Amino acid sequence: MSEEKTLHEVSTYSKDTPTSRPDLDGRAGVFVPTELFDVAASTTIRKGSGIAGFGNPDGSLTVYFENNRFDDSSLHKWENKVRKAYDRMVMNAPTVNKAKLDPKMLEYIGFIDGQGIQIKHPELLQHWLERSGAVDTAPAGPIVVWPKSKSRF
Repeated sequence: MSEEKTLHEVSTYSKDTPTSRPDLDGRAGVFVPTELFDVAASTTIRKGSGIAGFGNPDGSLTVYFENNRFDDSSLHKWENKVRKAYDRMVMNAPTVNKAKLDPKMLEYIGFIDGQGIQIKHPELLQHWLERSGAVDTAPAGPIVVWPKSKSRF
């Protein structure tokens, strides 16, 4: 008889998680690390990182992240870190800030697209930012809309 797994042991991503790399302005998932992810020992994702990604056919997640390792003032806010990670992803830009992870390590909290970010689980984001000592980087609300850029033509 096989042993029954608890919900925490099941390795899958949310039904809302996009399952392919988004095109320019397409939708991607926004994630925060779960308690299973050892941030202190990580050489990739660091405290307060913004993480965007998509699910793979094998059940794993491909994520792009921004740590603001060099303290760029334009990347202080969490939503700007997520936007930077998203921009790298949709442009398929070469980066070391990319990883393929087991979905047990990350929690889906919302989505990002070319219009902005919608956070469906603000309590999980708040917990991540508290855990990171980065509460001051939190967005003002669960919906972040990108400013309209002026046409160059």
